[in-house]
Amino acid sequence: MNQITQHTIQVGELANGQALTIPVFSVGDRDSGPHVYIQANMHGAEVQGNAVIYALLEKLKSARLAGSVTLVPYANPIGCNQKSGEFTLGRFDPITGENWNRLYHDHSHLLAEFVTRYKHESEATIRSEFKKLLVEQTEALLSGPQHQLKTGKRIALHLQHLAHQADFVLDLHTGPISAKHLYCPEYAQESAKYFDIPHTLLIPNEFDGAMDEACFCPWWQLSDELAAQGRELSTLVEAFTVELGSQEHIDLAEAEHDADSILSYLTHKEVVLESAYQPQPITRYACYLKDYVAVYAPMGGMVDYQAPLGGHVKTGDSLATVLRMDKYCEGAALQTVTFAQEGIAILHFASASVNQGTELYKLFTNYFEL
Repeated sequence: MNQITQHTIQVGELANGQALTIPVFSVGDRDSGPHVYIQANMHGAEVQGNAVIYALLEKLKSARLAGSVTLVPYANPIGCNQKSGEFTLGRFDPITGENWNRLYHDHSHLLAEFVTRYKHESEATIRSEFKKLLVEQTEALLSGPQHQLKTGKRIALHLQHLAHQADFVLDLHTGPISAKHLYCPEYAQESAKYFDIPHTLLIPNEFDGAMDEACFCPWWQLSDELAAQGRELSTLVEAFTVELGSQEHIDLAEAEHDADSILSYLTHKEVVLESAYQPQPITRYACYLKDYVAVYAPMGGMVDYQAPLGGHVKTGDSLATVLRMDKYCEGAALQTVTFAQEGIAILHFASASVNQGTELYKLFTNYFEL
């Protein structure tokens, strides 16, 4: 049996001086193989990842590991406690309005000097030295002038410091009302086939502040920089955002399946050895991020969402019907919202009550089998 260890780290302070802490669980030997980092609940209402981490810990107790795994539930202690009535908010910092998951640090400025210094070194040296550099630079930001760090940035840097120590990074999220889907860097497309997730978004080498980008972009950019210098080196780190379904919802039985899906990927990466976890024989669809299309409410009203999540939508199909009682006497109480091309419905807004311009649906277009 593998031993699970737990400790806490402080990521900030409240106005009364109370410490903001998060739990960190570890399993395996950091010196014996690749390292995995998994976090959940950066957005307050996106809670299924905590159940998945519980299921993973239970399964990792008896797994044969060639490396180690660090798991962080409740990654944002402010977000998961940010309540309004019966609802959890927690997607945006209530003080600054910033998305909690867009505050990670961009280390691209480190590349030019690093490549000049290490372009002729071995892959092992490049891996260890670049990882060390990312960790040290994140530590420097955390130990710098404290008055320069916003609340969300401080939390993000603490998490990023843990993530930069890993070879494989999984950030567990959910949508509002959503089908399962995976954000996957384009270079790691083959790895997406080892998750039991039917829909994959292939994302480019562009940093927009999210955890997965903060982890894979530096390594992808490193590979590109080395290629420009005539040195071919594969991208040495993989990072994904794993969307586990809908927010404000915990399903412990489904978490078992989600944990098996992650362990299938980790078996493929030889972190888990002699494992029965294998990808399920499902049809997997992918599209590029540029083809992930949002449909906004053309009018305000009360919405009956009709396109099933994960369902294939034909050109001209109805996505939703909007109820407008103010137009009843005009004979126009019901308004249909259609889609102008073929797609796969991935998620829709959580509430039936929408303002004009609200994001109703997001859909894959120009999709293909993975």
